[in-house]
Amino acid sequence: MSAVLTLAAAGCGVLPTKEAAPPAATTTPPSNAPTTNAPPATATATATGQDTRPALAETRGTETPNLKVEVVGLNRVKAKHLIAQIRLSNTGTDEKLPWSADMGDRTRPLGAMEWASGIGILDAQARTWILPYKPADSPCLCTDQKRDGLDHFIDPGQSITLYAVLPAPSGNPATTTVLTPVAPPMLNVPISDQPPTGDFPDPDTEPVTPITRRLILPSESLDKSEETADDGKDLQVNLSSDVLFAIDKATLTTQAKSIMTRTAELIDASPATVVTVAGHADSTGNNAINDPLSLRRAQAVQRALTALLTRDGIRFQANGYGSRRPLYDNDSDEGKRRNRRVTITFPKPQPPAQQPTTTTSPGATGLTATTKADGQPITMQIAGLRRLPGGLGLLTYTITNKGSAETWFNDLHHAQDWEAYKYQAASNLHLTDVTARRQYRPARLQVPTDNGMDYYCACTDVSGVRIGTEKFAPGQTREFWNLFALPDTTDTLNVKIGPFRDLQVPIQ
Repeated sequence: MSAVLTLAAAGCGVLPTKEAAPPAATTTPPSNAPTTNAPPATATATATGQDTRPALAETRGTETPNLKVEVVGLNRVKAKHLIAQIRLSNTGTDEKLPWSADMGDRTRPLGAMEWASGIGILDAQARTWILPYKPADSPCLCTDQKRDGLDHFIDPGQSITLYAVLPAPSGNPATTTVLTPVAPPMLNVPISDQPPTGDFPDPDTEPVTPITRRLILPSESLDKSEETADDGKDLQVNLSSDVLFAIDKATLTTQAKSIMTRTAELIDASPATVVTVAGHADSTGNNAINDPLSLRRAQAVQRALTALLTRDGIRFQANGYGSRRPLYDNDSDEGKRRNRRVTITFPKPQPPAQQPTTTTSPGATGLTATTKADGQPITMQIAGLRRLPGGLGLLTYTITNKGSAETWFNDLHHAQDWEAYKYQAASNLHLTDVTARRQYRPARLQVPTDNGMDYYCACTDVSGVRIGTEKFAPGQTREFWNLFALPDTTDTLNVKIGPFRDLQVPIQ
């Protein structure tokens, strides 16, 4: 309560509410904490200050299973804002649990890490990850550990309640997916249009910046001739120059037409009036060679696509960028191969109306595989592969150390992936549609920077403040998650996670 009342007292407007929120902390604030004229505790709080509201959804911390994460409030305000309230509980009996640095948004500067800036929602319709508003003078409209007088730790058997004010998801959905940095996402959380319980800052009374991260959904053909990135607005199709052209040539090979046919079909099905074609090279050679060669290759692809299209009214823009726009690290042969490409970009086709899908029993996804780490048996079990709105899918799985000694299991991030993420993450896995001969890689978050763009895996972190995520005690189990694109033409996919064997997993 001190958090929101302190903000209101400082001159910030307050959103319409029902009654005062339960206390944000369950321990006595330190002597330097801000003082407020707090209203009496509501019926949702016990005599000891515990927030007893029923949970709308819950999950468990990946690194700390004793950390229970619950949504206790999710309210749409003025049809454009969302108030999220998250209760963190220490269900253990003997150790305090740290929380403050873990709840910060990993895609913002470290100054935001002591705020609850990592509370977010998934806007499936807009294909974005929404985070709390940023005012001009603070990291976010959300709980701040220092300002609100909260301890860094949660005592055994105690809980704290955090809040965040963020933009409402588009399309006025009845439910949404709630995200935190510490645990797997919580799906189908109901959104209430009733006023929230408590007083919260009103983003309409001060300048604030919406913080959204665009989701990029990558996939590639199994023959590695083509890879596609879907950001919900545009498709970016990267065609391998090694397949399209002979070395140092700009004449299309006999294989090129069959490879470009799929791209032409996608352009035909899209609302595109302008299509950009960009040639790229790896770091071998120099600009005097790479620049004109990449342009000639882009022009060759443009002419071939023009002949394959079945509708009129499409204009092309062809450019050659040489080696100046690499997607991958040129230090490896694989990175160089992927950088030798011709990229076609155009508005994505509208997806067909999705037919109702049969829900698979959760028991059908209890599939397991085993491996070893430092001699200790490690078990992986699929918890679920669930279809979300907007062509998205959520894979959850557990890793358990079945051995008798503590061990590190580092294989979750040891991937020869085609994205260099900002931090290490559980990205060493993929889904395969065997019939369509297509592979789906973990989604990534696109974050603009002063120097270009950073990419973060839309999955469980295994570095940063969660650096111990890959260290397992004997018998310890952790749950991991990844977002993917899911094809709408199949109900079963091959799942390959790290060194474990492939598993045939039904989509729920």
